[in-house]
Amino acid sequence: MALKPLDYHAIHEIFTRFHEAEPEPKGELEHVNAYTLLVAVALSAQATDAGVNKATRALFATVDTPQKMLDLGEEGLIGHIKTIGLFRNKAKNVMKLSRILVDEYGGEVPSSRAALQALPGVGRKTANVVLNMWWGFPAQAVDTHIFRVGNRTRIAPGKDVEAVERAIEDNVPAEFQRHAHHWLILHGRYTCVARKPKCGACLIADLCPYEEKTA
Repeated sequence: MALKPLDYHAIHEIFTRFHEAEPEPKGELEHVNAYTLLVAVALSAQATDAGVNKATRALFATVDTPQKMLDLGEEGLIGHIKTIGLFRNKAKNVMKLSRILVDEYGGEVPSSRAALQALPGVGRKTANVVLNMWWGFPAQAVDTHIFRVGNRTRIAPGKDVEAVERAIEDNVPAEFQRHAHHWLILHGRYTCVARKPKCGACLIADLCPYEEKTA
């Protein structure tokens, strides 16, 4: 049986508090434009943002367009990203998507989910991150942190990531949609952590129905 989401007033209060604590939450992946953001998000699958930033800092200082990436070449890219998990497969995808961007989009990153998802190595979550962070679309990129927080708090309960994504869109008031995924991911990363959530330091603990609260 599916969990029942919190009522509208509780969810509105939760996001009001998130907004008051951090009015303009930002993603932690470093980038200089839409292209480097797309590459960084694609590289971040099964890797930490900190690890990706460490690997791409020097790369993005000189390679910030699809054509420059093609000029660098796959082996050159691997030299920068070999500390990231699945680096060989990711390097292949980055080169392929860079070629498509040059050949089909004039070197620009498209701003539609369907076009983004058609690129090699770009899934729905990656597309949603780019749409949200670069163009400000109210797209909800659900990762493990958001999946956990959505279900624990019952802001957006769901049995899989797409169900949680739909629940965020359905349950979170419109004025909070743009930043919803950043508030939730940061809450999951630093407060509502997997093994022992920091409920004593949580600004929404009194509104959260999670039964196994910690001190």
